[in-house]
Amino acid sequence: MMSHINYKKILKEFEKKKILIIGDLILDRYIWGKVNRISPEAPVPIVEVTNEDFLLGGAANVANNIMALGGHSTIVGVTGADRAGDVLIDLLDKKGIKCEGIFRCSRPTTVKTRVIAHNQQVVRFDKEDKKKLEGKVLKDTLGYIRGILHEHDAVIISDYKKGVVSRELIKEVLKNSKNHNVFVSVDPKVGHFHLYKNVSLITPNLTEASVASGIVIEDEKSLILAGKKLLKKLLCDAVLITKGEQGMTLFERDKVAHIPTITRDVYDVTGAGDTVIAAFTIAYVSGANMEEAAVIANHAAGIVVGKIGTAVATTEEILKSLNVNHDKFVIRYS
Repeated sequence: MMSHINYKKILKEFEKKKILIIGDLILDRYIWGKVNRISPEAPVPIVEVTNEDFLLGGAANVANNIMALGGHSTIVGVTGADRAGDVLIDLLDKKGIKCEGIFRCSRPTTVKTRVIAHNQQVVRFDKEDKKKLEGKVLKDTLGYIRGILHEHDAVIISDYKKGVVSRELIKEVLKNSKNHNVFVSVDPKVGHFHLYKNVSLITPNLTEASVASGIVIEDEKSLILAGKKLLKKLLCDAVLITKGEQGMTLFERDKVAHIPTITRDVYDVTGAGDTVIAAFTIAYVSGANMEEAAVIANHAAGIVVGKIGTAVATTEEILKSLNVNHDKFVIRYS
């Protein structure tokens, strides 16, 4: 693992990098309140609402993470021609994220509403239309990608299986990224793994990796079998399997590295996967190798799970975490 001086140098390079984020845009709505009694109408808590927030979710949160890390984000996706779409685009615009690749259509903007009381999620309800993009909106999306991809250092495909990521879209991305030698990483979804062949990196969690590989992951042996199978099956450069409190395991063609978790209080895992793929991708195109990029992503994820809501990590927080946890951070190889 490289020295702290080199980590600092890599993190400094983030500000020069342009990342294209393609995928499902989600507006995260948080309703905050407190519970003092149970409803007389049904055995459910009554939440007395004290506040309401709108945050960036899905691919929008990936773009937000890139900006928080000091990079530059361009986002491609769709929203509805509705108030939620207006709120989402306004939030992106205020973060300085380029939104020319967002196309408005007849479907509603995807909104996930979470009700939080006393720092605990009481309920979540979703409003969405998951139909595959087609017609003019698909044509416009692919045309925009074709025209702008070469201006970026990397592409992140954030697949929440809400209709944006399709065979046609992946084909367009891979064709143009190959022509311009652009790194392509994917935050995958079960049922879409067959689309990701020949991308640079995928970042499944344990459940996704288990389903996609057809191997029940229950110990280190089965984990290694699953990771190696995905690596071979998809012909990608690396597979990074995230394991929650157990850290993550990086599979490259010549080695398997087990990266431990950063011990800290966990308040909310919402959006942690967005942080992992954002931090890994920008670190890799900033000069880190795969293993070093995974270490940076691991520290970034450890930071955001200690915050409530869809949160982000900064380079200053990552560098501090690297320094504080240096002595107890040991990578193991299989």
